[in-house]
Amino acid sequence: MNERLTKVKTDSTQFWRSRTKGQKGAIIGTLLGVIALAGILTYFSTRTTMVPLFTELSAQEAGEIAEVLGAQGVTYEIAPGGTNILVPEEQVDSLTVSLASQGYPESGEINNSFFTSNAGFGMTDNEFNVIKLAATQTELANLIRKIEGVKDANVMITMPEQGVFLSDAAQEASAAIVLNTEPGHKFSDEQIKTLYNLVSKSIPNLSTDNIVISNQHSEYYDLASASSNSNSIDSVEGQMQVKKTIERDLQRQVQQMLGTMMGKDKVVVSVTTDVDFKQENREENLVQPVDEENMEGIEISAQRITETYTGTDAATGTPEAENITDNFVDYQGGNNGNGNFERVEETINNDVNRIRKDIQESPYKIRDIGIQVMVEPPVPDDPASLSDDVQADIEQILSTIVRTSIDKEAAGELTEDQINEKIVVSVQQFFGNEVATPEETPVVPWWVWVVGGILLAVIVLLVFFILRANKRKKEEEELTVIEEQEDLFVDDINDEKETESTVRRKQLEKMAKDKPEDFAKLLRSWITED
Repeated sequence: MNERLTKVKTDSTQFWRSRTKGQKGAIIGTLLGVIALAGILTYFSTRTTMVPLFTELSAQEAGEIAEVLGAQGVTYEIAPGGTNILVPEEQVDSLTVSLASQGYPESGEINNSFFTSNAGFGMTDNEFNVIKLAATQTELANLIRKIEGVKDANVMITMPEQGVFLSDAAQEASAAIVLNTEPGHKFSDEQIKTLYNLVSKSIPNLSTDNIVISNQHSEYYDLASASSNSNSIDSVEGQMQVKKTIERDLQRQVQQMLGTMMGKDKVVVSVTTDVDFKQENREENLVQPVDEENMEGIEISAQRITETYTGTDAATGTPEAENITDNFVDYQGGNNGNGNFERVEETINNDVNRIRKDIQESPYKIRDIGIQVMVEPPVPDDPASLSDDVQADIEQILSTIVRTSIDKEAAGELTEDQINEKIVVSVQQFFGNEVATPEETPVVPWWVWVVGGILLAVIVLLVFFILRANKRKKEEEELTVIEEQEDLFVDDINDEKETESTVRRKQLEKMAKDKPEDFAKLLRSWITED
């Protein structure tokens, strides 16, 4: 056995030393490739793909489900945050049905189904009232969750204690509600009114004055401001609301337009405005000619008088008694003769356009706009990947929006330089888009298996040809050695006839090999006898 191992070692050493550097590198690379490929194939074939079983769980729900899965011997993982549970992909459907049949996920909240499954006569009035209140809170929270923009809702109701005397004044209930709203969602006035009325009508003796509704950011939703037309520009709140509405509408339009062009996660838009809320009412009385070219009005009446006279001429001198110094002695006589007289008089009344205007100016005017846009290039860490033409198109779009939105009377005609000062386009990488999501093991594409199979086949063929060449070379070397030893023929030791001396010699050889101490004693005894 030792001789065989020694021979294998010697042959391997001779084979390795007889190889060139290129062959040695190919052999080493092939072995490493085979080992790496075997490791990769083993990893992908034995890997378990984990996918979410339940998401957005509470800590209590996640703990209960994890305990059930552990008792069933199912492999599971809890995602960072403790709200998502991951299980093997092939077991998702069966586990979902199995856990649903057991009542999981169970939130631990009491709802109306509690009375169906726990009806009995061993419940006191106080216990019944507590359970009824908890069920009412749960059902009201479930009802509020169905409103658009509400992810979750927590309801706390305080019911008044009933007095024992009829003369006791009736007390009112109160409710406090905390909403977990979706990011960026804003409730309209109608939605706020609906929330208040929904809660008020669900609880007896609960008026809207005793309801408080806020979100997770401690923002209070006031029914009074929603009911009193908070959009009125007569108040500061109304003016701020109008300003925010204008900015939000412009921001959404720009975000939608640029998001379609660049990608929704590639654009961030911010809009600021300067709004003039000065409202002006004035009356104008204008007079304009009907015929503006000739500056004439329309003829509404006309009077024409024509006088003609034919006869003798009148006497010369001053008519009698028309002078205060007339003493009736200055009358002059004259020669009588025929005479003519004609007078034409024309009176025309023209009227003009009389215009009366009661002008009420717009309740607000946009005096100035600032639009700031941040764009992530196609290659996030390479701002140069966004071409200058695309950036110029974005600036042109923003310039058009600014030009058409600003009031012409308030700002006048704007030059290109003035418009360019109102827009900013920044190209940079976004670092805030990374959202922590449950880690899901990606499915290996089919082409990976194809490439791996081809690579494995190439490696197997390469190893086969190398071993075949080595075997052929070894056979040739052995054949050469045999040919050289043909001339030196030695009788086979096995053909030797066994005699008493040969048997004794073999026994001594075996004794020397197996029991060297006894063989030494035997030699010493023979030497002593001699």
